[in-house]
Amino acid sequence: MTLDNNIAKPLQTTKIEFWVATAIFVFSIFALSTTHGPNRWDFEDAGVDYRFYKHHFWPQLIRYTLLYLGFLLLNFRIIPKLMQKERVPLYSLMLLGLYLTYGFVSGVLDTYTKSYLINWYYPGEQDYDLIFQDSFRHTLFLLLLVGIYTFIKYSGLYLLSNATVISARYRFINRETLTVFIIWMVSVFLMMVFNIGDNETALWAIISLNAIVLYLVSSHYLIPAARKAKRQFLAYQARVLLIQVLAYVPVSLLLMVFVQSEDSAFEISFVNSLFQFLVTGPITWQIYKRQLAGKEEVYVLKKELGNSAANLDFLRSQINPHFLFNALNTLYGTALQENSERTAQGIQMLGDMMRFMLHENHQQKILLSREIEYMRNYIDLQLLRTSASPNISIETKIDDVVGDHYIAPMLLIPFIENAFKHGISLKHRSWIRISLHSEQNKIFFDVYNSKQKKSEQDPEKDASGIGLINVRQRLNLLYPERHELIIRDTPEEFFVHLTLQL
Repeated sequence: MTLDNNIAKPLQTTKIEFWVATAIFVFSIFALSTTHGPNRWDFEDAGVDYRFYKHHFWPQLIRYTLLYLGFLLLNFRIIPKLMQKERVPLYSLMLLGLYLTYGFVSGVLDTYTKSYLINWYYPGEQDYDLIFQDSFRHTLFLLLLVGIYTFIKYSGLYLLSNATVISARYRFINRETLTVFIIWMVSVFLMMVFNIGDNETALWAIISLNAIVLYLVSSHYLIPAARKAKRQFLAYQARVLLIQVLAYVPVSLLLMVFVQSEDSAFEISFVNSLFQFLVTGPITWQIYKRQLAGKEEVYVLKKELGNSAANLDFLRSQINPHFLFNALNTLYGTALQENSERTAQGIQMLGDMMRFMLHENHQQKILLSREIEYMRNYIDLQLLRTSASPNISIETKIDDVVGDHYIAPMLLIPFIENAFKHGISLKHRSWIRISLHSEQNKIFFDVYNSKQKKSEQDPEKDASGIGLINVRQRLNLLYPERHELIIRDTPEEFFVHLTLQL
C-alpha cells in the first residue's frame, strides 16, 4: 500500500489525534490555572503593576485555545486537502490566513505577557516591532513543527499499513507497537506546541518512550529468558533493574540537551529509572502472562473447533449418501410401475435436490427458504411412490418464509426421511403429518408418523440408523442452547418436535 492511499482513505488515527490534542489542551488549561505565571520581578523592574489574570492567565488561555483550534483545522482539513491537491489555491489562502491571524493575535497577547519589554513612559514602534517580529517568527516555527509532525504521521501510517510485511522481518515490530509509537510522537509534539514546559515535556517523553522500549525488550527477550529460572519474576525484575542502572547516566546526558539544568536532567533520569522498575516492569510481566494464557486458550479452542468441524463434515458425509440411496430406490420403484410422466417428474426433482447438495449443502448456512424448497421436493418425490395407495395418508402444513433467515443445510430433512422410512407401508394403514411454522427468528417443526413393524427378512430390522443420531449431534454443535428437541417413540407412532432459534 502506497503513502498516497494512506492520505486519501479515512484515517483511523483521527479519533486518537483528536482526543490526544484535547487531553493536552485540557491539561494545559489546568496547568495554567495552577501556576504563578512569569517572574513578576521583570514587570516591577520595568515599572509595570503586574496582574496575574491580565498579564498571564487570560492571554495564555486565548493562546492555547487558538493553538488547539488551529491544530485541528490544519491537521484535519487544510493539510490533507493540500496533500491530495484538492482546491489548492483556496486551502493555500486558508493556510496563509491562519498564519497571519495567529501571528497577529499572538503578538497582541505578547504585549500583555511581555509588557515589561515596552517602555511605558517613552513607548516607541521599535518595542512593538520586536514583539510582533518574535510572534510571527514563533508562528513560523510552529508551522514547521506541524510539517515535521505531518511527515512523521503519514510515514507511521505507511508503516502501519505494511505492518505484516515488517513483522515478518522484525518480529518485535507489529501494528500495536507502531500505533503506540505514533501516539507517543503525537503527545510529545503537542506538549511542545502548547509549551507545557521543558522539564515536564522531557519527563513525559523519556518515561513513556522508555516504557515502550522496555515493554518490547521484556516481551521478546527478558521474560522468556527469566522463565527458565526458578523464581521467574525476581529473575526478570533483576534484569530490569540492571538495565535501568546502566541507562541512568546515558539518559541523564541525553536530557541535558533538552533541559537547562544538569540537576534537573539527573533528577528526571532517576525518576524515570524508578518508574520503569516499580511500574513498567511489573505491568509488562502481568500483560505477558495474560497474553500467554490467552494464546493457550485460543490454541485449545482452535483444536476443539477443528475436531468439531471434522465431526460435522463426517456427519454430513453420512447423511447425504444415505438419502441419495433412498431417493434412487424410490425412483426405481416408480419406474417399474410406469415409464412415463411420473418418472420424468421424479427425475427432475431428484436433479434439483442433487444440485442443492452439490452446491449448497457444504455451505455453513443457507436460506431457510432453500431448505424448505428442498424439503418439499423430497416430500413430492415420496408422494409419487405412495399416492396410488389408499392406505397411506400424508398431510403437510409448511408455511412460506418471510425475510432472509438462514439455517444450517440438511438439518430438517433427516426427520422427514425417518418418517417415510419407518412410517410408510404399502400394505398396511399408515400416515405422516408434517408441519413447519416460522415466527421472526424461530421455527417450530413437527413430524408425526405411524410406525410399521419390520419383517424378519428386512436387513435393517435391527439397525438403529444414523440419521437422527447425526442430526442431534449437529444441533448440539451448531445451535447450542438455541434449540429444543423432543422425541417421543412408541411401538405404534413416532413424534418429533423441534424449536430452533436461527
